[in-house]
Amino acid sequence: MSPKPKLVIWGAAGHALVAADILRLQNQFEIVGFLDDVNAGRKGEIFDGLPILGGREQIQDLQLLGVSHAIIGIGDGHARLRLAPIIEAVGLQFATAIHPAATVAASANIGAGSVVVAGAIINPACQLGRHCIVNTGATVDHECRLGDGVHIGPGAHLGGRVEIGDGTWIGIGATVRDRIRIGSQTMIGAGSVVVKDIPERALAYGVPAHFVRDLT
Repeated sequence: MSPKPKLVIWGAAGHALVAADILRLQNQFEIVGFLDDVNAGRKGEIFDGLPILGGREQIQDLQLLGVSHAIIGIGDGHARLRLAPIIEAVGLQFATAIHPAATVAASANIGAGSVVVAGAIINPACQLGRHCIVNTGATVDHECRLGDGVHIGPGAHLGGRVEIGDGTWIGIGATVRDRIRIGSQTMIGAGSVVVKDIPERALAYGVPAHFVRDLT
């Protein structure tokens, strides 16, 4: 049997734990360690049973360790979109982590680097961009279109044919009515009910959700 490809997780906090657990359950990669670009003093620390290799200064040397794949284990979509080109520039490929207890329709398309967590449901003809998160128990109904770096929070629900722009965060327990469009780099607050379109770079929350302020 050929050895499994080696993989590094960029991030060393809560979402990294989730990504690592899913990857171990998939059993397609050997995780060699984590990167922490925030806390330089953690280099060499053991996290989730594996070493923190350092920060971005280690990227250039990962292939010397036989690493061919990476995944960004950070919940912040803006950070995932910033870091992805750094990883691509050194020739690493992105893994996609889909929990065995998630339900993903055969006709759904999940972009590279995305993480689909336990209990999530992604229905037919959905298109998810790269580096998305569909978190615990979230649902994405038929024919939704999600841009790159979108995070659908735990227990959030999207109706059919919802469109969401790059880097947008749908908060925990939020509900988005069918055929709604939400712009890029927007944040929808926890528990909100979105019944009309929301522009880009906006903070919106409430029942029903309303524009609160610009995020630029």
